Amino acid sequence: MFVSHTLRLNRFIVAALVAATCLCASGWAVAEEPEFEHFTANVQATWVWQKHPSFYAPYSGVSSLNPTGEVGYTLSGTAFLGARPWKGTEFFLDPEVAQGNPFSGLRGFGGISNGEAQKAGSSEPVTYLARAFVRQTIGFGGGTVQREASFNQFAESVDKRRLVFTGGVYAITDIFDQNAFAHDPRTQFMNWAMMDYAAWDAPADARGYTRGVALEYYHDDWAFRVGRNLLPVESNGLLLNNNFSNSYSDNAEIEHGHEIFGQAGRLRVLGFRNVAKFGNFNDALSYSRQFGGTPDVANVRKEQSKYGFGISLEQNVTDSVGVFARYSWNNGVTEGYSFTDVNDSALMGVSIKGNAWARPDDVLGLAYASNGISGANREYLAAGGHNFFCGDGKLNYQREGIFEIYYSAKVHKSLWATADYQRIQNPCFNADRGPVNVYSVRLHIEF
Repeated sequence: MFVSHTLRLNRFIVAALVAATCLCASGWAVAEEPEFEHFTANVQATWVWQKHPSFYAPYSGVSSLNPTGEVGYTLSGTAFLGARPWKGTEFFLDPEVAQGNPFSGLRGFGGISNGEAQKAGSSEPVTYLARAFVRQTIGFGGGTVQREASFNQFAESVDKRRLVFTGGVYAITDIFDQNAFAHDPRTQFMNWAMMDYAAWDAPADARGYTRGVALEYYHDDWAFRVGRNLLPVESNGLLLNNNFSNSYSDNAEIEHGHEIFGQAGRLRVLGFRNVAKFGNFNDALSYSRQFGGTPDVANVRKEQSKYGFGISLEQNVTDSVGVFARYSWNNGVTEGYSFTDVNDSALMGVSIKGNAWARPDDVLGLAYASNGISGANREYLAAGGHNFFCGDGKLNYQREGIFEIYYSAKVHKSLWATADYQRIQNPCFNADRGPVNVYSVRLHIEF
């Protein structure tokens, strides 16, 4: 069974109460200085159980989903530890433990059905340091905005105009593409195509973390972000390359906050460029025609670039209803290297809080994603080639369609239980296989 929980310990420096006695006035005058936290600690744990029944599949390949039916699970626990010696400077360490058994070794979908599955590389618990980074904030005035306490975040007021530097080990999605309704598979939608840009080959090791630097500038309703982060030594590998000059990912994002009929919304535009030793689909096909055998990107890896973009919209419709949409694209001539085999994706969905049925902390979410691949990728898979996530031996191409619905119920002040259903048509873009029904149960606890 699973348990997920989060624990927060706060150390407060309580300001001294100043009392003044006035001979001409009765009572005491008391003033209290603002509280300042030097330390923060939180804990989360998340358990996800999944099952997909058998489905139609006349053939299977190296990277296919098992058609006979499977049961999988993931279990993760994270401690979020922070220290702040003075205002503006923060240090964080996040030790994490994970285990699990994802479907078919994490293969068979363009949009993987469990966003936690990338951390579960073993059926035995594995402990590692997920994050270790410093954040420096420099304020420039323009009024203040209140930040709520959260994982790796102190509760405080910050300037609306500020510069934020982050450096160390973290997840790139801690900073970029912070969609309020579809971003966290521990509490929201589970599918990879829902939690971030499906065509963004985001810099990350096999567990989803990277090392690098990011710079953010906030100016009233605008935010600008840039970052350079490391890629793995090999495709979907655990070890990161240590050279920022020959294997890296550059990301840039512009964000604007707005209001429509008094309801808040945000629009984000992301661009990325990855440089590493990628395998090119066209080169693999040429190599196969010249030397024979099945095309394989591993035979033709060389230093080249992969680039793309994403557009993300979130919009509150009422105080309890929000809608969101994403579109993402990459140039699609090289293999998926650290996150995705998808070359273009469109997503739209809705998130509804349970206010209407007197359950304000519950959430109902519905979304649909349509994933596609490039012509070069199609030809490669049709010729029998395989990527890390996809490769059925042949291909009858159709776009992969993913429908997901979930209901998250708050059953205790720190415990949420979720029922989730996904229907995935044309898994890995192959109309000869599926559709696949995925049933999930998730428990999440945080303090």
